[in-house]
Amino acid sequence: MWLTGATVVDGTGREPVDSLSIRVEDGRIADLGAVPPAGAEVVDCSGLTIVPGLIDAHVHLGLSSSIDASYRHEIAAAELAADMFENCRQTLDAGFTTVRDAGGIDNGLAGVVASGKVPGPRIVHCGPLLCQTAGHGYLGAEWEPTDLWHQHDLPGLRFFALPGDGPDQVRRNAREAFRRGASFLKMCVTGGVVSRHDKLTDTQFTVSEIAAAVEEARARGTYVTVHAHNNEGIRNAVSAGVRCIEHGTRIDAETAALLAGHDIAHIPTLAVLRLLQDDIGGVGLPSDILGRIGDAYEGMVAGLLASRRAGVRVGLGSDLIGPNQDHRGLELVLRSEVEPPAAVLESATRINADILGIGDEVGTIEVGKRADLAVFAADPLENPALFDDRAAVVLVVQNGRVVKDIR
Repeated sequence: MWLTGATVVDGTGREPVDSLSIRVEDGRIADLGAVPPAGAEVVDCSGLTIVPGLIDAHVHLGLSSSIDASYRHEIAAAELAADMFENCRQTLDAGFTTVRDAGGIDNGLAGVVASGKVPGPRIVHCGPLLCQTAGHGYLGAEWEPTDLWHQHDLPGLRFFALPGDGPDQVRRNAREAFRRGASFLKMCVTGGVVSRHDKLTDTQFTVSEIAAAVEEARARGTYVTVHAHNNEGIRNAVSAGVRCIEHGTRIDAETAALLAGHDIAHIPTLAVLRLLQDDIGGVGLPSDILGRIGDAYEGMVAGLLASRRAGVRVGLGSDLIGPNQDHRGLELVLRSEVEPPAAVLESATRINADILGIGDEVGTIEVGKRADLAVFAADPLENPALFDDRAAVVLVVQNGRVVKDIR
């Protein structure tokens, strides 16, 4: 298959190239710039813009329904599954061909998508996230005994968090996450915006507890990323040897330099805060959480810019939760308000692929890479609002196969 006539933005940071043909063979990019021979299968992309398949490095596919209702057992398992499947379909439809799930699913959902039974992106996931008792990630009600938490699990579909305390229990939970198909580990080392039982200023897990998870991850050739909103929690995580920071609210210059010095990546997540502020009830969360959002948004922008100045690898994640996760591209729009759109696209492609450990397979349009491509009706670098317009994503190619075509 040949895609011809489009302007190609390859994700490497190089300038766009007009009318660059792309030859796809056996699911990979086989050639760039050649002329299709007579009789070749040609997809005419004249006037369109091709970018690498987008990557969202922080999703929660397991939280695709109204959150409180789902944890009160008010939604049938079949409906929870249907909501997750629809979320996967919408994500691919928006041009995201790969996602990193940062807590909430096990290998069941990833498996049915990979098999082709459900349309969706390539899913790299951590299985259940690791949290401390009553820490961020524990969504049980105040009256609910902690030992009943696992009654919310749906094996093969949703398994949101594994609470545990002390290095030994953290180690056991890490091994359980790997048993459930995790390819990396996620820990919560500070309080969170949507937490029930903590504050953003709280630190969670000790350095020795985080280090136990890091040791288990290294034993499997992978890494730990951490949910973190304050500098003290981030520094604890750095001391323990983690490889990535999620959110990073109010990262200061000193902490940013620490991340850069240890080659630790940073994934800001602006879209979830903006959407929660607009309609927290629609997500299925109580309105008293709103008080945390404004400061968190401003702090996250400040942390993002501090990381950029320090030379940290800055990826991109939306962190969308609840139903109607149909604005995954909003993250690129919001990021483009504070940094150049070309840098934002690179975060959502090459840099994210590198952070996920799959940079040799996806993230750029180069010969030998998997043919994951998102094709826009116009240039999203000139008009970043297109990133959040699914109708503007007129063609999506995943693993060399056309999965959407509304040209």
